[in-house]
Amino acid sequence: MPNRRLSRVLLVCLLPGCLLAIAALRHSPKPVMAQATSASASTVAYVPVYTKDGDLVPPLQYREWIYLTTGLDMNYFPKSDPSMSTFDNVFVNPEAYRSFLATGTWPDKTVIVLEGRGASSKGSINKAGHFQSGGLTGLEIHVKDEARFPGKWAFFDVASESKATLFPQTANCYSCHAQHAAVDTTFVQFYPTLLPIAQKKGTLSAAYLKESAQ
Repeated sequence: MPNRRLSRVLLVCLLPGCLLAIAALRHSPKPVMAQATSASASTVAYVPVYTKDGDLVPPLQYREWIYLTTGLDMNYFPKSDPSMSTFDNVFVNPEAYRSFLATGTWPDKTVIVLEGRGASSKGSINKAGHFQSGGLTGLEIHVKDEARFPGKWAFFDVASESKATLFPQTANCYSCHAQHAAVDTTFVQFYPTLLPIAQKKGTLSAAYLKESAQ
């Protein structure tokens, strides 16, 4: 069966003003079906996946998550090689981010990724400062899984695309975060878009408040 709408346009085109008819066809609303298909698309929430040995399967899609901050040459201990510079990029899964915006703290199944990249100063047209260059220098993951870990949180070191090794509870990172973190053992004090939210919600830790007041 011929397209009646198209036939009407072709008929009008035989008369003066055919360009107006073509323009009207081009700017007509899109089919309802196409709009519905687009609106029905949804993002699946990330859930941590572990191996039978207790290691974490790294979330390789983390660079599509929410970017929180970047630190340059940050170190909580004396640097072994002051001549080397490193950028640390921090990402968090979108579900946890949205929850933090509403509550000022992290929900269960929060996953924070710390990505290390080299810092260079010489390259292309750059004359001052530093830019990120080269491949990864390190990748660590901080996971909140209340039913799985004694302290609710755990740290993992990414060894490969399929394996992130669990840091033992005796590692320095656990005690350091517990003693100095601003919110729920995480260094929100270094996340400029989230610290004001924690301040407003009143979720800053007593240890951080005492430390920041000194």
